[in-house]
Amino acid sequence: MRYMVVIERGASSFGAYVPDLPGCIAAAETAEEVLQLIHEAIEFHLEGIKEEGAPVPQPLSYSEFIEIQA
Repeated sequence: MRYMVVIERGASSFGAYVPDLPGCIAAAETAEEVLQLIHEAIEFHLEGIKEEGAPVPQPLSYSEFIEIQA
């Protein structure tokens, strides 16, 4: 499965979250580190869902860029 990850750059760090997995988040000082951490967070999150016997959420989110003339 491929889950969409949203990465946000802050003043001094990066954050990431997965819209299809509420509560699945990560934060780090670099983009590379936040990608590694969110990958681990997704795996951990899905393990917890499976252990509870709940259905694994299907990846439904996607993204598009909209170009605006400024």
